Amino acid sequence: MATRMNTAYRYPADCPETFPVFPLPEALLLPRGQLPLNIFEPRYIDMVDEALRTSRVIGIVQPNDDENAAVPKLYKVGCAGRLTQFSETGDGRYLITLVGMARFQIIEEVETATTFRQVRASFEPFARDFIPNDGEQYVDRDNVLRMLRDFAMATDIEIDWQGIERTPNEALVNALSMMSPYGVKEKQALLEAETLKDRAETLIAITEIELARLAGVSDQTLQ
Repeated sequence: MATRMNTAYRYPADCPETFPVFPLPEALLLPRGQLPLNIFEPRYIDMVDEALRTSRVIGIVQPNDDENAAVPKLYKVGCAGRLTQFSETGDGRYLITLVGMARFQIIEEVETATTFRQVRASFEPFARDFIPNDGEQYVDRDNVLRMLRDFAMATDIEIDWQGIERTPNEALVNALSMMSPYGVKEKQALLEAETLKDRAETLIAITEIELARLAGVSDQTLQ
C-alpha cells in the first residue's frame, strides 16, 4: 500500500513495522545524521524502488558475522533512515541520501520474495531518539574536543574548528561517530550507546585506544 510521500515520523507509532534493511559493515547512521549512498547492486536498486513506492524508510544495519557470507547474520539494533534525496546517474546507479530517524530493535527477519532483505522491528526501545537534542546538555563537550584535537594531531587531518564551535552537541557527537574510521564492533558500540552522553564517552574511549595503538603503546581492541 502506498503512503504519503512527506510522511513525518515523530513517534515510534508513526513508523512502519516492516521495512527493507541494507546490511553495511562499518557504516553508521544516527538520528538526524545524513548518510549519502551510491546504490548500484540490482537488489539494492530494487530496495530503493520499493522504499520510494512505500514508506521511504530504509534500515541501516551491520552484519554480525562474515560479511562475505551469502546471507550474513545481522546485529539486532540498526537505525532507520528516511530517503530524502534521490537522483539517477544515467548508468544504472542511484545516488540517495538517508536522514536518520531513530534506532530500531529487530524482532524478526521477514520471509519475502523480494531480492532485498526485510525485517519486522520495534522503535519503542529507542523512543527518545525522536526528541531532537535530547540529553546534549550532559555531554562533556570539552573532553570531546580534546579527543578530536588529539586525533587530528596524530593523524594529520585538518579540522574546521570554526564550524565545530558552531555545531551543537548532538550533531557534533553523532557526526564524529558516523565519520569515525573504526570497525564493525566499534561502530555498533557507538550505535547502541543508550544516551548521547554515553555515545560521547564511548567515542572518546575508542579513540583513546586508537591513539594508543598509533603511538605503539597498546594493542587493545574493543571486545
